[in-house]
Amino acid sequence: MIRGRLLNSEIISVLAAMGHTDQLVIADAGLPIPATVKRIDLALEKGLPSFDATLALIASNMVMEKVILAEEIKENNPEMLKKIKEILSDKKIELEFVSHEYFKKLSSSSKAIVRTGECTPYANIILQSGVNFEGE
Repeated sequence: MIRGRLLNSEIISVLAAMGHTDQLVIADAGLPIPATVKRIDLALEKGLPSFDATLALIASNMVMEKVILAEEIKENNPEMLKKIKEILSDKKIELEFVSHEYFKKLSSSSKAIVRTGECTPYANIILQSGVNFEGE
């Protein structure tokens, strides 16, 4: 048994298997999930679990070099964008913005998509794996 706050065995397995530049998506309840991508469905009801709580927990257990967000979040969900920046503030990572349509295309090549119960617009993020070299 591993120690830590993250208990979901599917998420732990995906994180452990990720290599440099592999991507994991954390999605709201409405993002289309291609049949070819592993679906980890956490959604219980509207708002549970929340996107930001899910992101905070996964981000604390993952080495990232970049995140990708839909450009539309800036205008349509600035409160969530602020929360995302706060959650990631202690990490030295690049924030990249792309169109929502391109975001959906990118998500189709991710290792997995974690679906939350979030029901606010554009609450989706792609986490790109970095490398875990001690001392760097």
